[in-house]
Amino acid sequence: MTLQQLRYITMVAEKGTISEAAKELFISQPSLTNAIRELEQEMQVTIFHRTNKGVTITAEGDEFLAYARQILDQVGLMQERYLNVNERNPRFSVSCQHYSFAVNAFVDVIRKFDARKYDFTLRETQTYEIIEDVAKLKSEIGILYTSSQNETIIMKLIRQNDLKFEELFVAKPHVFISSKHPLADKEALTLEDLEEYPYLSFEQGDYNSFYFSEEILSTLDRNKNIKVRDRATLFNLAVGLDGYTVSSGVISKELNGENIIGKPLLVDEYMRIGTIVRKDVALSRYGKAYMEALKKYTGGL
Repeated sequence: MTLQQLRYITMVAEKGTISEAAKELFISQPSLTNAIRELEQEMQVTIFHRTNKGVTITAEGDEFLAYARQILDQVGLMQERYLNVNERNPRFSVSCQHYSFAVNAFVDVIRKFDARKYDFTLRETQTYEIIEDVAKLKSEIGILYTSSQNETIIMKLIRQNDLKFEELFVAKPHVFISSKHPLADKEALTLEDLEEYPYLSFEQGDYNSFYFSEEILSTLDRNKNIKVRDRATLFNLAVGLDGYTVSSGVISKELNGENIIGKPLLVDEYMRIGTIVRKDVALSRYGKAYMEALKKYTGGL
């Protein structure tokens, strides 16, 4: 295995076809194909499936590419330090539930490591996919919560996937509502206060069990339920329909505007919000910077 071969496969993954990658690398298609085949044979892994339209990355190829990018990133750091070479294309990915502090920290990292080229990804996604993304190295860091209701299942999945959980903070549940909601003037809310209003939650796809719900107390029966996939839609419905959702109470006016406010929910429950990472993989400098930024935004909570 050579660094050149690792550069080849990352370029093919980026371009989606052997022909486009070969043009970018200034080599012939047969040479590139042979180099990839030799690497796959040596490492006993199938990285790509070839199709008439290009290539698709296999599940094991996804994981292999994540390791390859980490190696190339470390080589780039050495070249920067000892050869004064700075031609890298930084890559960094985070998968998280819908938390404004996660976005703020991501912005800080991009500003800190701003470069001529970079490839950063922030996935606000479903709970099971967060665990899967980090386990398969699609993302370096994941962010999710546990509570008394889901902790046994979530922590079991984390251990089974060789991940580790690090607590950021513990929050009491809060209700997010519109600043013009009929209940907006109350200092705190009860479940009874909310009975007549639409309950907004994030859809969890094939893993819609309450264990994977992003909202705490999801097992309660509610008369009006609306599921969404993204934060903007949820907040628009909160404003337009006097809907509500239950979360940590941490909200960013810069990101979400003045229209959404948080109110304490009077229940005996907690949200333990933290990060997950692979046990066997050291954090990149972007990962370390992101962890520091998260602590900056959550340290006082």
